[in-house]
Amino acid sequence: MFEKEQKAVEERVEEYCARQKIQLAQLKWTSIPFAGEWGISTSFFQTAAEEARTGGGGKTPVPQRAQAIAEQIRERIGILEGINRIEAVKGYLNLYFETNEYATRVVNSVIASGSQFGKSLPKNERVMVEYAQPNTHHSLHIGHARTTLLGESVSRIVEFAGYETIRASYPGDIGLGVITVLWAYDKFHKGQEPQGIHERGQWLANIYSKATALLEKKETETPEETALRETYETERREMYRKWDAGDPYVRDLWRTTREWSMDELREILKMLDVHIDVWFFESEVDEPSKAIVDELIAKGIAQDERSQGGPVIVKIDEKLGLKKEKYRTAVLLRNDSTSLYLTKDLALAKEKFEQYHVDRSVYVVDFRQNLHFQQVFKILELWGFPQASKCFHLSYGYITLPEGPMSARLGRVAFIKDVANEAIRRVLAVESQKSGDVPEADRERVAVQIGLGALAYSILAVDNNKDIVFDMDEALSFDGRTGPYIQNAHVRANSILKKAKFQPTEPPQASFDYELTRHEIELIEWISKFPDAVEQAAAEYRPLIMATYAYELANAFHSFYHAVPVLQTEDDAVRTARIRLVAAAKQVLANALRLLVIQAPEVM
Repeated sequence: MFEKEQKAVEERVEEYCARQKIQLAQLKWTSIPFAGEWGISTSFFQTAAEEARTGGGGKTPVPQRAQAIAEQIRERIGILEGINRIEAVKGYLNLYFETNEYATRVVNSVIASGSQFGKSLPKNERVMVEYAQPNTHHSLHIGHARTTLLGESVSRIVEFAGYETIRASYPGDIGLGVITVLWAYDKFHKGQEPQGIHERGQWLANIYSKATALLEKKETETPEETALRETYETERREMYRKWDAGDPYVRDLWRTTREWSMDELREILKMLDVHIDVWFFESEVDEPSKAIVDELIAKGIAQDERSQGGPVIVKIDEKLGLKKEKYRTAVLLRNDSTSLYLTKDLALAKEKFEQYHVDRSVYVVDFRQNLHFQQVFKILELWGFPQASKCFHLSYGYITLPEGPMSARLGRVAFIKDVANEAIRRVLAVESQKSGDVPEADRERVAVQIGLGALAYSILAVDNNKDIVFDMDEALSFDGRTGPYIQNAHVRANSILKKAKFQPTEPPQASFDYELTRHEIELIEWISKFPDAVEQAAAEYRPLIMATYAYELANAFHSFYHAVPVLQTEDDAVRTARIRLVAAAKQVLANALRLLVIQAPEVM
């Protein structure tokens, strides 16, 4: 919005620092909260700190040196068109603008940029976000919605922040859990499968629960029951051995049933508006991972103890020269030479770095894998991958139900499809009572937008490190910090613009040459913060920042809506400005909702 003025200041700062032989740190600008006027600010603390580290600046403490640099630069900048005044305060250089000019630029910039407002220039780095990766041969429950929505929101945010983004999924398509379903299906249920995609997925999940119950040792069981359970266990292990040996029958059965799970996964991703670019499968990285272990042994990174009946290990702390235990010892191969999750993650990372040329890699996986990923990233570092320092584990907590934790083993789960259907059903019931102006044909589409928006926001508005107790009534509320509350702000803005017959391409542009109300100032303030919110959310991989921002913007708009007349304003210039302010608010609400994987309805 003030790029020209900002660039002019930066050029004078760079010129001054070059003359004074000061190594200038990158200038990072932030908005100054409104206190009678708006502005932007940048700090010289980093510059002063770098100067002190290299022995420059004498013995002046960093805060005082930062202030001295700011003052000297302020004196040399002089008068610049578009800037009302400049001040140097506590190591910061603050640029202030005329209030009405600032408001005009913000609103006109949003309307001119449209859906691209807040989008950053390309950053010349490729990011891969890995998420939406359940085990196959199960059905997706509400817990899987957390990784899916977190990952998709992060992908949209970092992409909007200028990073080339690849969306990846790594389903667990092999393991004892998968084999359990395969064995039980083949023995007890073959040919009984329902035809519906979601029905078949949930049917596989039920098979797993029943099979687990059959294989569990009971506190009191007869010798016959013990013998039968042991027979079942032997059959299950034999099926795993056959899969590992490439038995054609078992492999065909596995591929067929795996595709049933993938059909359901793709349908749910489509429902949630998620598109995956690259699919990795656990079964495909098993053999490559063993070759990597050989390489790590040859390089002296891994230690092979199989000849003594032990595993292949990496003593990470010792290799890093750490005196205190932090990363512990990681096992790469068991003593029988079978691989582990960690081994496969090394193979997957190698493929990401070498085949897809990824600069950053974000893993959206629950908190139980915290140590696992710390070990993976450090072994990658020891192995010599520079991208290891830009690998990030986006950890998240459990989603539980009001009645307690979910358990696929016990069959106590809330399937995503069932939750989504119930959310849509509830919204439809409300819509039929309260939304008489919404055409019958549009109600189901709007109900889907609101229901899925409520689901998404209820997950993304909670810190990813905290557990969530999923409450349908709370998520679907139109009041407070909910998706429908934010969507309703967008609907209200749309209603005003529709009545005003607003066309963004038609002149005149907004001009705020009048005394702004408190509610106008607050709304303009929140609109102007959107680009900074995008950058912060992208830097921290935290959709919560965007969820909080969207709520604050919606709250500011609702307050404005109730307090400030728009269409009823008699002064034509003021009415035009306020209509365009509403248009800007609507646009930024839509942009923020899109980054949260939420649609912005026109009516509700």
